[in-house]
Amino acid sequence: MAATDSSFDIVSKTDPQEVKNAIDQAEREIETRFDFRNSMAEIKHEKDKLTLSADNEARLTALIDVIQSKFIKRGIDIKFLEYGKLEEATKGTVRQVVTIKNGLPMEAAKKIVKLIKDKGIKVNAQIQDEQVRVTSKSRDDLQAVIALLKGSEEIEAPLQFTNFK
Repeated sequence: MAATDSSFDIVSKTDPQEVKNAIDQAEREIETRFDFRNSMAEIKHEKDKLTLSADNEARLTALIDVIQSKFIKRGIDIKFLEYGKLEEATKGTVRQVVTIKNGLPMEAAKKIVKLIKDKGIKVNAQIQDEQVRVTSKSRDDLQAVIALLKGSEEIEAPLQFTNFK
């Protein structure tokens, strides 16, 4: 990269502290909400997994709604959440594992590079591990790429643009 080149990275990852804060807020809301009173509703958080337990499917759906609203309020895209299948648990309860996805999937990275090349913007995009680095001599071209990706419906992964230099 020459001294006059500018660059940025396209990544897809959550802020672990914000995730923890969102889950803490969801737990506090569940403790105080009338529709959860005298019922079993629980969130277990371990690294990138949430295990949700509730009395029945309706309560589990309400629990998911609470979690999603707290994620949105904290600025975390709910596209990071990947829901497992609903399972029967002990004592007639139901359980669902929710995975918090981190890292840009290879298919999404390839779509990003293809989208940039198809538009004909004069930038160089290359995949590096779980991110895409975009370089160009013109900062305007880099901003055009950011605008293109923000407006794109083809990429399912939530994107962040970091290290703009």
